[in-house]
Amino acid sequence: MSGEDKKYNDLGSPFRGTGGNMLIRLLLLFILLINPSTNKLIAQDSSRLRISLLTCTPGDELYSIFGHSAIRVIDSNSVTDIVYNYGTFDFDDPGFYLKFIRGKLLYYISTETFNDADGYLGFKNRNRLTNRGITEQVLNLSAEEKQTIRHALNENLKEENKYYKYDFFLDNCTTRLRDLILKIKKNAPRLPVVMPADTRFRQAIHQYLDKGKQYWSKLGIDILLGAPTDAVMTAEQQQFLPDNLMKALDKSAPSIVASSTNLYQLPISNDTGSWFTPMVFFSMLLALFVLLSLSKNRTIQMILKGLDRLLFFTTGLLGIILILMWTATDHSMTKNNYNLLWALPLHIVMAFFINSKNRFVKKYFLLTSVSLVIVLLAWFFLPQQLNNALIPFVLLLLYRSAMKYFK
Repeated sequence: MSGEDKKYNDLGSPFRGTGGNMLIRLLLLFILLINPSTNKLIAQDSSRLRISLLTCTPGDELYSIFGHSAIRVIDSNSVTDIVYNYGTFDFDDPGFYLKFIRGKLLYYISTETFNDADGYLGFKNRNRLTNRGITEQVLNLSAEEKQTIRHALNENLKEENKYYKYDFFLDNCTTRLRDLILKIKKNAPRLPVVMPADTRFRQAIHQYLDKGKQYWSKLGIDILLGAPTDAVMTAEQQQFLPDNLMKALDKSAPSIVASSTNLYQLPISNDTGSWFTPMVFFSMLLALFVLLSLSKNRTIQMILKGLDRLLFFTTGLLGIILILMWTATDHSMTKNNYNLLWALPLHIVMAFFINSKNRFVKKYFLLTSVSLVIVLLAWFFLPQQLNNALIPFVLLLLYRSAMKYFK
């Protein structure tokens, strides 16, 4: 949902060439004509169009872990079957990573054929190869509404219109399609709540990250996303997730879904995930520091001093990154980040004086110890949900800060 790689979507015009492709056109037309349900849906109005919402299940990559939404347009006059994808991004964009981090990367709408054509993978088989299920909801639209939607999509494909500033929660591949459908549909239906009324943004994405065994990605996301992510979602905001929009359309009143079909059902997965989770890693790290500190060996103590410098330098660097994500990016959800209560930016400086006997240094680590105790006591009561896997890490910072003060 957070993006589709250029190499998958940059397929060019559908059904290019002549000769063999004419046979494909005729076969597709024949299939459309002999299929009673499809024929009924297309032949019921003069537009000869069939428009449906495609919802893909989550993939294995982080950018696809929340699923994907696309819109499919079948035209029986021109015998074309086109899929429109919002949320496409280009890895080859100059300065891609910096733009992505700063929230300034432009996403765009792209097209591809539903079925394979001219040696290119189509939407259907591309998702099958990456083991992603597909559900199709044929939309109950008038001839005029179908034509208007297709016209709007083709207008957005124009170079001057195709690019837009992406927002994972508020303006993504799913919300763009929802807004388009509801804007054009006369007597637009009401889309109901499909998750518990008090569900927050962070809780919603946690469901997908936990199900996909993406524990390390969950940790990184929880560190980077601030308190705005813990806001309670409205019914409309819940629809930023493809599955939620699909469910909301099914329950819409009046109904906007003419029929719903599973085009590809996922096999049952027995993946139990890795045991090496962030909680395990940070607990082992804490145990390692405790064991090293108990040793009287001079070499081990020298190693421990070096590890202390690395620990506090890294934590301070993380704090600086969080401040930059808060103040120097366009991301709305990275502001007001309470992880700064333990990831103190000043640690990056104090790491160079960590073994000093200077009174100021000792008082600094005393204040750090006291503040970390307060953070741990308030951990489950803060306006922002902090990742519990960080508790051993914060305990480690507390332990080493206290040791620096008392020694």
